Amino acid sequence: MAKRDYYEILGVSRNASIDEIKKAYRKKARQYHPDANPDDPNAEAKFKELSEAYVVLSDSEKRSNYDSYGHAGVDGQGFGGFGGFPGGFGDFGGLGDIFEMFFGSGARRHAGPERGADIRVDLEITLKEAAFGLEREVKVPRVEECSTCGGSGAAAGSRPVACPACGGKGQVQFAQNTPFGRIVQTRTCERCRGVGKLIEKPCPTCRGAGQVRKTRQIKVKVPAGVDSGSRLRVAGEGEAGLRGGPRGDLYVYIHVKPHRVFKRENDDLICEINITFVQAALGDEVEAPTLEGDAKIRIPEGTQSGTIFRLRGKGIPNVSGYGRGDQHVVVKVVTPVRLSEKQKTILREFARLDSERPHSASSGDKGFFKKMKDTFMS
Repeated sequence: MAKRDYYEILGVSRNASIDEIKKAYRKKARQYHPDANPDDPNAEAKFKELSEAYVVLSDSEKRSNYDSYGHAGVDGQGFGGFGGFPGGFGDFGGLGDIFEMFFGSGARRHAGPERGADIRVDLEITLKEAAFGLEREVKVPRVEECSTCGGSGAAAGSRPVACPACGGKGQVQFAQNTPFGRIVQTRTCERCRGVGKLIEKPCPTCRGAGQVRKTRQIKVKVPAGVDSGSRLRVAGEGEAGLRGGPRGDLYVYIHVKPHRVFKRENDDLICEINITFVQAALGDEVEAPTLEGDAKIRIPEGTQSGTIFRLRGKGIPNVSGYGRGDQHVVVKVVTPVRLSEKQKTILREFARLDSERPHSASSGDKGFFKKMKDTFMS
């Protein structure tokens, strides 16, 4: 069976640079490697074909011969297996770099420091607390460094020893024969779990873990203007790190309780107040609740139910410091349900007077309110 063109296999042009050839090979090697295609019986052959093309085109002398004479110019030059490559695994001209990418770059000396995990806590506050901010302590269960052993996990007078299984490297190597040659793979040591050390005499407090679980009271400063869903970060108050690594962070998620009077819309507040039919018709000065106490609102005569009055600057402070929202007060005219005989008589008289006048298209006709005022004030 005739061999395919090496440039076609790699998907590069005939004037491709060595960097372009390396990049194309890395990409296709990931795609066709047998370990990534366990269910494809042709994956091994494709990968071998790809590797053969790479070995030839990545070597300037072999590539020159191939460009001049085709496959005849490079056949018989040692592609029987990876062991025949110039330089073996360690030479990039062979396949050392791609196997390093697949199987690791050799054993590390010791596991390095690891940052501790972040912690989430939820904090419920009132609308007023959300508006003006507060400081509060929250209970945080977390992992801390053991104070008895200083985080080493070893009992007093002892220290961790190098793991005999990996020689303190934290990793072990093993060889595997494949159709492409002998491959050395690296894995985390199962005995020491990659740490490289074993504790022969565990600390009695943490039992060799080097860490203990405790509950701390952490003070959290909640800025003015937060809302449900706001997230506060308290740096360095999360879980303890491993092997000298830094602590994680504490994240506080805010939940604002619903208020029985106010509804929040961004930085604005909305509330409703009831006024009487007489107050709406004749006008009055009423009090409306705010987060800082009652505020007076002037109700003009002829006010309709649903009219909205704005109290500037009585809303929620902006959490970023850009001013403060407003409060919108919606008035609701309440119809009386229990009337005395005198009240009924007055309303009947008002209805009679109102029926005698021609109704204008405008609801703001002053004659209407003058008659109403005369009726109620007489």
